[in-house]
Amino acid sequence: MAGILEVSPELSRIGVFIVYAVVRNVRVLETPERVANIMAEEEAKVRSTFETPARLTDNPIIQAYRRFLWRLGIDPTKIRPSSEALARRVLRGAPLPRINSIVDIGNVVSLRTLIPIGLYDMDSLSPPLTLKLSRGGEVFLPVGSEGSDVLSRGVPIIVDSKGLVIHVYPHRDSRLSMIRGETRNVLITLCGVPGVQRDLVMGAAKAVVDMILNINPLAEASEFGVVV
Repeated sequence: MAGILEVSPELSRIGVFIVYAVVRNVRVLETPERVANIMAEEEAKVRSTFETPARLTDNPIIQAYRRFLWRLGIDPTKIRPSSEALARRVLRGAPLPRINSIVDIGNVVSLRTLIPIGLYDMDSLSPPLTLKLSRGGEVFLPVGSEGSDVLSRGVPIIVDSKGLVIHVYPHRDSRLSMIRGETRNVLITLCGVPGVQRDLVMGAAKAVVDMILNINPLAEASEFGVVV
């Protein structure tokens, strides 16, 4: 689908890019046993590799996303990228949350690669979507909350053509576009920043698509692209 996503010039100029994919005709179920087993394996690997949250900060991918946020004036020790937050959760002894078959796949690949990954109900969106900096005053309805947030200026966000803020980058999604039981078409987004290789982000996207297709034999990946 041409023109599904774009990156604003102000972010593109500093090396931000998006890898995206669309998977159609999925079924959203409770966490399948094989996905739960993979989640447990990845949790064990993270604990073995890093041992403590303090050692996580030495990872070059974690450092790259932190540098990006600092560059925008955002403190990454207070607003953590979703991938780092997942890893810290696991290193504190908690398992990955079990949400549903699609969201869990995104989380396990994010934990494995340390790349923040967003998954959205494609049918709730109005393309094209844009990754840009907020102007200030945008209303955001975060997952896990019944309230709303009014965004300040200079926050990286993804919005659709109607102005719906679907994501506050790189840590919170909107409940209006989240994956639900009735979701049939899924948009997957991964944002790269300076210091994170494009091949790594593309590999993470492909891993999400492959895992979704593995548990959804009737699904198909209809789009895959990179936007710079």
